Amino acid sequence: MAVYTQVPAESLARFLAGFDHGELVSAKGIAEGVENSNYLVDTTTGRFILTLYEKRVDAGDLPFFMGLLDHLAADGNPVPRFLPDRDGRVIHMLEGRPACLIEFLTGVSVTTPTRGQALAAGAAMGAMHASLATFDEMRPNTLGPDDWRPLLERCGRDLDAIQPGLYDRVSAALDAVLLAWPRDLPTSVVHADLFPDNVLMLGDRVTGLIDFYFACTDVRAYDLAVMHSAWCFDGRGERYDADVGAALLEGYASRFGLSDAERAALPVLARGACIRFLLTRAWDWLNTPADALVTRKDPLAYLRRLDTYESADLFA
Repeated sequence: MAVYTQVPAESLARFLAGFDHGELVSAKGIAEGVENSNYLVDTTTGRFILTLYEKRVDAGDLPFFMGLLDHLAADGNPVPRFLPDRDGRVIHMLEGRPACLIEFLTGVSVTTPTRGQALAAGAAMGAMHASLATFDEMRPNTLGPDDWRPLLERCGRDLDAIQPGLYDRVSAALDAVLLAWPRDLPTSVVHADLFPDNVLMLGDRVTGLIDFYFACTDVRAYDLAVMHSAWCFDGRGERYDADVGAALLEGYASRFGLSDAERAALPVLARGACIRFLLTRAWDWLNTPADALVTRKDPLAYLRRLDTYESADLFA
């Protein structure tokens, strides 16, 4: 989440007048994340999330995301629903951007997950994957392995301004990952971005899975590898928590299972996840507008994770 597009209070009040969710009381931009413009909106009847879709989200994909969340919610997964206005419309235009009003879910995102929280989060991903086994729609992964080399080339030698030698380091790691990438593992729609800040919790209970805008059809175990890379390290990517890593896998397997082939592929899938997030963070680091209300994320935190995955099998 972030804020690239400013929404004046008058425009937001007019927007809300089309819904049955009360009158505007307050609105606050949310700086975390990098994809869309997001506001926490309070009205006389409750709290909501307003999202304006920016650079990486194609408005044509919104019906896919809506169908996905409806499917997951119907199966008991804790996901936010898109809210229709009085005429039944869900997708609107606001300040020149496609915009949606979305259900607000209670809970907080943890910054240093405990073993119990990781166990619950892993189980929530497993339950989500079980539900998605019966979801028939598809969406290509536009940030999958075939897209990493082109993204690396778009960043180019500017990467070396982030850290000297970074371009060559990532290029060599990418060659090795693509050579070993598994092509025969089970696929389904996956979240592809289930970081701690996209999981809401109360204690050791998951109350929300949010921000599905990277959801796509890809290798199912890759989703778990992305989660492992995000949950098991400190924010700088320097310290690995083996107990959290083991709990994630245990929780996931308890709800959906994990085949021997999927488990064996997790080391290379995790290295790929590190490259993917290193590159997109680097691109945003180099290209985020100076006046955007957005928290840029350190690309080198994923280089450090990559170093750790390359030096040891954390899934053994």
